[in-house]
Amino acid sequence: MPTNPIHALLETVPFAVVDGALATELERHGCDLNDSLWSARVLAEQPELITRVHRDYFEAGADITITASYQATFEGFMARGMSEAQAGALIARSVSLACEARDAFWADYAGPMRPRPLVAASVGPYGAYLADGSEYRGGYAIDEEALMAFHRPRIKALVEAGADLLACETLPSLVEAKALVRVLAEFPEAQAWVTFSARDGHHISEGTPIAECATWLDQQPQVVAMGVNCTALEHIESLLTDLRAHTCTPLLVYPNSGEVYDPITKTWRAAEAGECGHHESAFTTLVPLWRQAGASLIGGCCRTGPDDVRAIAALRDASTA
Repeated sequence: MPTNPIHALLETVPFAVVDGALATELERHGCDLNDSLWSARVLAEQPELITRVHRDYFEAGADITITASYQATFEGFMARGMSEAQAGALIARSVSLACEARDAFWADYAGPMRPRPLVAASVGPYGAYLADGSEYRGGYAIDEEALMAFHRPRIKALVEAGADLLACETLPSLVEAKALVRVLAEFPEAQAWVTFSARDGHHISEGTPIAECATWLDQQPQVVAMGVNCTALEHIESLLTDLRAHTCTPLLVYPNSGEVYDPITKTWRAAEAGECGHHESAFTTLVPLWRQAGASLIGGCCRTGPDDVRAIAALRDASTA
């Protein structure tokens, strides 16, 4: 078994900082992501902006960046008229752009001692390819074998591109997690984290208790971390508590900012009364609670940015001092 990159990282920091949203930053730089390919479209059209966003997150203090392959699939690219080879090249490019940004940052870095950052290759759920919001619902009309067939070519391309690990993220169902782990076994040199989207403080999006997910994932040697992403802030602490009760595997969380997403209109709105809203101190307030609940890797998902990552990194650095 190759060296576990997460264990190696956590030996050097009190907790590791994952980056924030890619799409949010690309939009801030002027990209139009109102498209079924979402940020994957930028891989073909403006790859230099992806490199810039990765670099911004490293500068903010991220120990891990996640590639722009969440919605990059062979099926999605080929539906736009690309060949299989062109689609594979774009998927591999997501890794090379992140690695280039990391290596350039590391060559220039002259700040306080920190570990060399990692590149995690995003493997988004089948629902992300459908672009209909089903990554927040699950209940796909295909079975585990079909999910394996869907994910296998992209995982192969990402592994061969040289990412440090895979980020199997925003999964709405345990069935899809099992499909991904079964494909992962075909690449014994590869390791991955697995994170779910959650509907409440105890269940992932399609209704399975997250404790059940933890029990199953705990037995999978290629899964080097597990947790929750793309989920409302108010659910994170209890989800972590449930996970920690059933595994000793490192836990990670990278929740949304606190705004609320409408998958029908594909727009975000401010949280209303009773919902957990985003404010400048959200992460500085909640990170200590997540740490107490067991998280050892913390970042941000939708609508978060370098300022949020900088706030998390400041807490990491204060813990080191």
